[in-house]
Amino acid sequence: MSDLEIWLTIGALVCATAVTRSSFWVIGEHVSIPTRVQEMLRYAPACALAAIIGPDLLLDPQGTVEFSLHNYKLLAGAAAIAYYLVRRNMLETIVFGMACFTALRLILS
Repeated sequence: MSDLEIWLTIGALVCATAVTRSSFWVIGEHVSIPTRVQEMLRYAPACALAAIIGPDLLLDPQGTVEFSLHNYKLLAGAAAIAYYLVRRNMLETIVFGMACFTALRLILS
């Protein structure tokens, strides 16, 4: 890609982001979202997070699914989930999960 194409692509992405994010302010109260859709949108952040984190926990660098004791990310993720279910504190869960991953990587490697 040439420099011009790269800058045009960046500009197009900026415009697309600005239009989609500002559409709610422009439209305002003219469009009402049904209650059912509002209820479904409550789960969108959790679904997006699962779509980002899930493949990272399950796939090895070659792109194959790895369910073994050598998958430190999966083990640390499972420990973090268990910690969250007990404590219900997101910041502590992140720190605990990263500490588990670091410990597994340093001790078992």
